[in-house]
Amino acid sequence: MEFISPLWPAYPELFLLGAVCVILVADLFVADENRIVSYGLTLAALAGTVVVIWANAPVRAVYTFSNMFVGDLMGSVLKLFVCIAVMMVLVYSRPYASLRGMFRGEFFALALFSTLGMFVMISANHLLLLYLGLELMTLSLYAMVALQRDSATATEAAMKYFVLGALASGMLLYGMSMLYGATGTLDIGELATVIGEGGVLGTVLLLGLVFVVAGLGFKLGAVPFHMWIPDVYHGAPTAVTLFVASAPKIAAFAFVIRLLGQALGAEIVMDEWRQMLMVMAVLSLVIGNVTAIVQSNLKRMLAYSTISHMGFVLLGILSGDENGYSAAMFYVLTYVFMTLGAFGMILLLSRAGFEAENLDDFKGLNQRSAWYAFLMLLLMFSMVGIPPTVGFYAKLAVLQALLGLGDVGIALAVIAILFSAVGAFYYLRVVKLMYFDAPEDVAPIAPRADVKVLMSLNGLAMLYFGIVPGPLMALCLYSIQASVTGAY
Repeated sequence: MEFISPLWPAYPELFLLGAVCVILVADLFVADENRIVSYGLTLAALAGTVVVIWANAPVRAVYTFSNMFVGDLMGSVLKLFVCIAVMMVLVYSRPYASLRGMFRGEFFALALFSTLGMFVMISANHLLLLYLGLELMTLSLYAMVALQRDSATATEAAMKYFVLGALASGMLLYGMSMLYGATGTLDIGELATVIGEGGVLGTVLLLGLVFVVAGLGFKLGAVPFHMWIPDVYHGAPTAVTLFVASAPKIAAFAFVIRLLGQALGAEIVMDEWRQMLMVMAVLSLVIGNVTAIVQSNLKRMLAYSTISHMGFVLLGILSGDENGYSAAMFYVLTYVFMTLGAFGMILLLSRAGFEAENLDDFKGLNQRSAWYAFLMLLLMFSMVGIPPTVGFYAKLAVLQALLGLGDVGIALAVIAILFSAVGAFYYLRVVKLMYFDAPEDVAPIAPRADVKVLMSLNGLAMLYFGIVPGPLMALCLYSIQASVTGAY
């Protein structure tokens, strides 16, 4: 364990916090018609954070703040992708938010505070710091969902999200308190050591584990803790849905790895949480894919799709080794960019007074714009897992990791493949509507140049990383080895 200057590993968080404070003050002096200034400062803050992360990325884990905060390669990689995802959210959301009175300093500040919470979650080496990062992120998300105050649907979604989120946070905190009662420590490294040595209260530890896994299931949106996802995705403004559905999934993955992969990674408890994740993963695959079939609203369909994808992520994590963790990390990162593209397309087709969130709104898209129809096709193919898109390789990596579990792993892989085939129906239905149905809306599609370029890059990235997945997969594996398993 290497101890260095107490501030160096936290430079990205400190830079981002300072930037948020500057933007909050600067926004006071910016007129409503000049919010582009606040928008530009927000993008500049995120770009600067990327530079700080890149310049300070450690090869080996370094600890600070009384061992509560860790700077490691996995954390740096995940933070980079969080920044990129949030920047994409802001670019995609700009036209939509401007037309609906949401293009305000509050939107930018909440997005950055939520990002800061994600950073803290990713680098936490202490259960209390994990919880504080989680609360900073989720409280900002609650406010963002309710940002469109005149919308009864958005207000209802925010209330549901808040109530269920508070319940899940309470369960998580109670589980952490029981882990402390069983082990006498909240430090992640010490937890792993104490549990590995077997000097713990077995019943208390298992009860704490149950509550912790339940809280994690809510944050990931896995069945049976998924009930908030469809209502929040549907009720929130699409720009906020895009945010909720993307970057927080990366932080939730880090949260699971810190808790289950590191703190509770000893064999004595791994078999217990594996069984729980197994049930959650299978139920998520079944309920997510089957329920998505009957949806006519694209946002709700993608919400249930999210539940099924989180089932795949859990399948990777429950393998309990570096191959499974890296496959799950690869899956989460690629899924986030699939989601950004899909919701970005909804934002692109929406206009003043019109939300392009129903499946029928995509009818005849190929006749209106062959290019955007092609990009949406790539995104849908990737979500299905059709080669040569990246979704195929992401699912393949998870299935390969499952094979290491023997007969149980093979059975889980078969279930995953079967319900992926079920899921193909509702994704390919979108493709059918775009290419074989007559358009119901003939309004021209004329996005801003930055949105057009970003959407094109987003869609083509699904193809590129499907053909050349090696570098990203190697980065995921190396960061997991360097930060979690210690096998360099």
